[in-house]
Amino acid sequence: MERTASVIRKTNETDIKLQLSIDGEGQSDIETGVPFMNHMLDLFTKHGQFNLSVDAKGDIEIDDHHTTEDIGICIGQALREALGDKKGIKRYGNAFVPMDEALAQVVIDLSNRPHLEMRAEFPSQKVGTFDTELVHEFLWKLALEARMNLHVIVHYGHNTHHIIEAVFKALGRALDDATTIDPRIKGVPSTKGML
Repeated sequence: MERTASVIRKTNETDIKLQLSIDGEGQSDIETGVPFMNHMLDLFTKHGQFNLSVDAKGDIEIDDHHTTEDIGICIGQALREALGDKKGIKRYGNAFVPMDEALAQVVIDLSNRPHLEMRAEFPSQKVGTFDTELVHEFLWKLALEARMNLHVIVHYGHNTHHIIEAVFKALGRALDDATTIDPRIKGVPSTKGML
């Protein structure tokens, strides 16, 4: 079974075409118009062993908000579609990732219940031209559209770039863990019989 999905989202603010393959090789083809997001999504893809293609055009002359938010929406929708009925998946994922002085942890439950819990402080409000508050916006929309519990904990760190990089790497690795097919699991991993 090929776990892939394509999403097209066109609004007055953004025009996004996205393809996701859960069972990939860490290959990315990403152009968002937001250089820092290009970098973070490339890391997410590599560490999650997904294949991800993103072609996003947005109103970045205003700021990066709408583009970043809508990419989170599209990845969440693609992930949910690609997972299908979720039969055989591990469901839960957990990853710790260090990046020099920073340590981030991401814990995921592909529960069909959207929730973001984020414990992170960014020392700087910007990395380059990117507003660091948009990390929360991206993660919240991803969790909402994928309908997953997403817990992000930054244990420590003082370089904002390193902190965010550790979060995106941990996100990829935790999602890889949660989406992995476990041959021991019959049906969906829930006593309810559905996710």
